[in-house]
Amino acid sequence: MLLKYFYDQKLAHASYLVGCQKTKEAIVVDPGRDVEQYLEMAQREGVNLIGVAETHIHADYVSGARELADRVGAKLYVSDEGPAEWKYEYAAQYDAQLLKEGDTFQVGKIRFDVLHTPGHTPESISFLLTDQGGGADEPMGIFTGDFVFVGSIGRPDLLEEAAGIQGSAAVGAQQLYHSAQRFKELPDYLQVWPAHGAGSACGKGLGAIPSSTVGYEKRFNPALQFEDETEFVNYILADQPEAPRYFAVMKRVNKEGPLVLGKVSLPKPLPEVQESLVSSSATVIDLSPSTEFAQAHVPGTINIPLSVLAAWAGWLVDYDQPVYLITEAADLPEAYRVLHKIGVDRIAGWFERSAVTRSGDATQSYHSKTAKELAPQIESGAVTLFDVRSDAEWNEGHIPQAEHRFLGHFPDMLSTLESHQPIVVQCRSGARSAIAASLLQAAGIDVINLAGGYQAWETAGLPTTVNGNPVGCATNPSGSCS
Repeated sequence: MLLKYFYDQKLAHASYLVGCQKTKEAIVVDPGRDVEQYLEMAQREGVNLIGVAETHIHADYVSGARELADRVGAKLYVSDEGPAEWKYEYAAQYDAQLLKEGDTFQVGKIRFDVLHTPGHTPESISFLLTDQGGGADEPMGIFTGDFVFVGSIGRPDLLEEAAGIQGSAAVGAQQLYHSAQRFKELPDYLQVWPAHGAGSACGKGLGAIPSSTVGYEKRFNPALQFEDETEFVNYILADQPEAPRYFAVMKRVNKEGPLVLGKVSLPKPLPEVQESLVSSSATVIDLSPSTEFAQAHVPGTINIPLSVLAAWAGWLVDYDQPVYLITEAADLPEAYRVLHKIGVDRIAGWFERSAVTRSGDATQSYHSKTAKELAPQIESGAVTLFDVRSDAEWNEGHIPQAEHRFLGHFPDMLSTLESHQPIVVQCRSGARSAIAASLLQAAGIDVINLAGGYQAWETAGLPTTVNGNPVGCATNPSGSCS
């Protein structure tokens, strides 16, 4: 048997190519949209990619299942569990086997047994793998998708938080409890192959190692220690990370069927950025590092550095409007790959960053100032302070004068925001607040980025608060502790 692991660090997404070396056939489990990596691996290993198996309708990235079905005729093995509104609508267009609890299918001498494991989503299934070609008559591992992770378990609130299906979180949590109890009945020696690792918003506290075993997770996974359903439900619904708003788009896209991309050919750069473009409904994203953007950029553009494009584009881009990029040619393939993988398909063109700089169009900048420089203005109310961190970070401690304005919610906030004084933006270290600064400045707001963020504020010994209780020291006009 052949088992190859693929991991997209930027989306914390894991997928797998499973091949039977006797029959030269292979299948991909939970593929991403960037399917060339699977086709290249199959060719390298001398196997034919004949199928795609998917554990559920994913919310955090565009699935590559349809792409592979359309491009190479891969057979679809997808769930037929759950309610009518969560069926694969495009499956009928292709060779597909719709799967329910107890079904099996073969890829060469490799057997896949289907378990219905609802909770994260109603249609969620897992695949037990048995290598019959090696003489085994019992499974060696389980593909859990977003059901069980290393050190965590899938969150049940996404349908409610992202897709707006009221009441589904509590029902999902109850289903997840029973799925977890069933998981604990599996043999300890089974390997666990999940679809995500640390950094994914599909659960809390995911581990950073690629795989585990059932026995290890039963002993050390916090979510698998509960025997009382109510206690489990309370635990799993508490302190989940914010659900990116693009998750609702991904759910719909993966249910209805993504646009088939084929081989992506990259266009040539466009000429100079037009003022009419940045003042239109289109989004112009400058992918430069935040320090470069702060020094000089085209007015009206926003800054999402390429290194965090996967994390924030889905929050901040309007999927119904065209997107333009400002970047260097060497970074363009990765930018297209990331945006396509989160469903941003309306990329209307791009501008070469070095050409934009030479043209003199990058006429705008914004200031970054240190905590000690800004402390007197913040404490006197001469500026408004926005803390753009997550709920969890805010609850752990924040600057007393700050207003909590999570970065992901900026698109909804900006249309109604009015400010008659400068706004200072702050995150943990200054990176997310730099994105916020670009959004505010593009909306016509006078903005300053707090260099080093909350960490720098604490390091300077400036006052903070936790649950309304002061922490640290007061400051005198010089900014030092009194």
